[in-house]
Amino acid sequence: MSVMPHTVAIRHVAFEDLGSIEPILRARGHSVRYVEAPVEDVSTQDVAAADLLIVLGGPIGAYEDDRYPFLRAEKALLERRLAAGRATLGICLGSQLMASALGARVYPSGGKELGWAPVTLTAEGARSCLRHLDGTAVLHWHGDTFDLPHGAVRLASTPLCVNQAFAFEAHGLALQFHLEAGGRALERWFVGHAVEIAATPGVEVAGLRSDTERWTPLLEPRARACLEEWLAANAL
Repeated sequence: MSVMPHTVAIRHVAFEDLGSIEPILRARGHSVRYVEAPVEDVSTQDVAAADLLIVLGGPIGAYEDDRYPFLRAEKALLERRLAAGRATLGICLGSQLMASALGARVYPSGGKELGWAPVTLTAEGARSCLRHLDGTAVLHWHGDTFDLPHGAVRLASTPLCVNQAFAFEAHGLALQFHLEAGGRALERWFVGHAVEIAATPGVEVAGLRSDTERWTPLLEPRARACLEEWLAANAL
């Protein structure tokens, strides 16, 4: 009898969840469990032993250990998993925590990327699972960036953030942008991030909503193809 693969998703705020990723995982036979990083222990054996670990986004900095001490445990977990060759996906804050765990600097980028825009794939990115995203916009929601970790391969860039995605060997994938978010679910983001939206020049809810309606139908099948290819490459 085959054993059901188990995914653990580390979440930082309730509305930044797995989004379109969860039905993909469940269709592939995964069990899925959330761990709430601010209030739960991420260093337990069941989290460390997950077949797939996904670290989601959140409106804090990967370098803010003094304000949010739980980040230290997350980075230690990521360091161990990546060194051990365990499948790990980081999205937005998750990608920044992966970069930090691999010894790279994470810091404010000097401007916000907030809204829908495409990424430019590198030559390596065009040969990776991210090739499925070529020709569509993805959702950006960050003001931080990171240096490319030693041993990582850059997969995508934007004019503001040269490191939008990287691969670490076959088992680590870090995405500064969101390919899991879209549709009606983003209405929760528009409420939860209301202060940030209001403080970002040129960004307003009406425009974000219109772009979400435009791009979600194009992104979803491409994101599914991207994730399924990466999952298959990791025997997940």
